[in-house]
Amino acid sequence: MSRARLPLAALSLASVSALVLSGCSQSTDASKNTADTAASPSAATGKKPAPFSAGAVKVALVRQSGAGDYFEQWGNGAKAQAKALGIDLTVYDAQADNAKQATDLSSAINSGAKAIIIDHGFPATIQPEIDQAVKKGIKVVVYDVDTSTKGVVSTEQDDASMAQAVLDVMATKLGKNAKVGYVNVAGYAALDKRNTVWAKELAAQGWKQQFKVGKVTDSTATDNVPLVSAALTQHADVTGVFAPYDELAKGTVLAVQNKKLQDKVKVFGADVSNADIQQMTAADSPWVATAGTDPSAVGAAVVRTAALELAGQLNKTSVEFPAVAITQDFLREKKIENMDQLRTALPALNLSQVSTADWISNVAH
Repeated sequence: MSRARLPLAALSLASVSALVLSGCSQSTDASKNTADTAASPSAATGKKPAPFSAGAVKVALVRQSGAGDYFEQWGNGAKAQAKALGIDLTVYDAQADNAKQATDLSSAINSGAKAIIIDHGFPATIQPEIDQAVKKGIKVVVYDVDTSTKGVVSTEQDDASMAQAVLDVMATKLGKNAKVGYVNVAGYAALDKRNTVWAKELAAQGWKQQFKVGKVTDSTATDNVPLVSAALTQHADVTGVFAPYDELAKGTVLAVQNKKLQDKVKVFGADVSNADIQQMTAADSPWVATAGTDPSAVGAAVVRTAALELAGQLNKTSVEFPAVAITQDFLREKKIENMDQLRTALPALNLSQVSTADWISNVAH
């Protein structure tokens, strides 16, 4: 999940300039062998600074959940970049168990890690551990986590612009005063920011929200199908549904299809992955627009951000990753079937110039 932007009534390469969640698993492996392949590292030409000049650097990645295609790719990018940098990366996955994430973060603090990357999470749950890590002198980089702790580096997608990009398409497709549905969950930084844009656009377009449902679990897409199906049973007259996270959008798409409403109800999502592309381009798919970043490139960029912070070279407290607008029409026109093809068609997805230096072997696509 992340942040959003662009206006994209009609998607062309010119119009999509970027403004587009058991136990601890430990891994030092590079990304999995999937259809979403990581690019080979670009060669580093500069001399490694401390602490990287002294060998492998221990870093922990503490995740609220690594479930779902988007987050799997995000994790693969992070692992590949860590390997290229000589980072000894330990990955903790709380699998959507917030109490366990706090325990995982405590374990990471006591593991000897020089830096900790926190991927999503509820501030109320993990804030005490964030404060503890900073007090111990551990570098902390968060991704889509709201925290005011001084010394923490915040990274995020531009969620507001991402949401605006998709909602601009929605406005074009549905027009004013349409009856609409909404699938979202409160409490996640990215989703809350997207919700703010939704509320403004709802009023601006005069849309009539007929329902709001949604939950985040370790099987978000599957678990939202019955929720959206029940809502559609009561409100079959909606013409569009906004689901600003790809797992929520997948569940919404299945619900629309189960109710045989794909010719009447259009789905507008957020984020992009191989599975998302496949659903959007499938015959009779109601998913007509999304916006997002390349999750693998973002995961890699977050690790590079942590590396620069460890080396004392970041010199900023926040890093934002621009998003790109994507429509179903564009994917079909360009015959795009996966993320590798999308990267070629949309160079704006490339984050290779974000958080980098001449001593970093960069695996961003």
